[in-house]
Amino acid sequence: MIKDGFADLRLEHVAAHAGVGKATIYRRWSSKGALALALLMQLAAPPIAIEDVGDTRAEMLAAVTSAMRAVTDTPFGPVIRALLSQFASNTELGDAFRASVVQGRRGDVARVIARGIDRGDLRADADVDLATELLVAPVYYRLMFGGELSQAFAERVVDAVLRGYAAVRVT
Repeated sequence: MIKDGFADLRLEHVAAHAGVGKATIYRRWSSKGALALALLMQLAAPPIAIEDVGDTRAEMLAAVTSAMRAVTDTPFGPVIRALLSQFASNTELGDAFRASVVQGRRGDVARVIARGIDRGDLRADADVDLATELLVAPVYYRLMFGGELSQAFAERVVDAVLRGYAAVRVT
């Protein structure tokens, strides 16, 4: 129901679909924003941990491809697509989503960047927050505005970030 658009979502439709009264829905969720947030939290959990495989490029690629899979191959994709525009205007929904789901995902990717710095693959002065955003933001940009989400795309994103933050090796 949310995947059809947040603006068109009505709790009475949710109640009818669930075969319960509207009051039952309101006892559990005070608003359609609260219901949407609960759904997002359920669909986004658990966080996708990116395994330490000892290869910074492979781990960065896993970060990008796991974000791509989340928006293309799971029920999370249509729901997040329907709600992305709401995050800017609905602070209840946007702030709660950013504080939970987004921060958790950012933390997973930031750990990949930190491991790359520790290994000497990435510059010691690499901006971990920005590198994290540079890896994942293109996925959401293409989700919103169109464009192919392919393995080749993921590799181009990773290689661009690696070029920008590569450690200078002294031989």
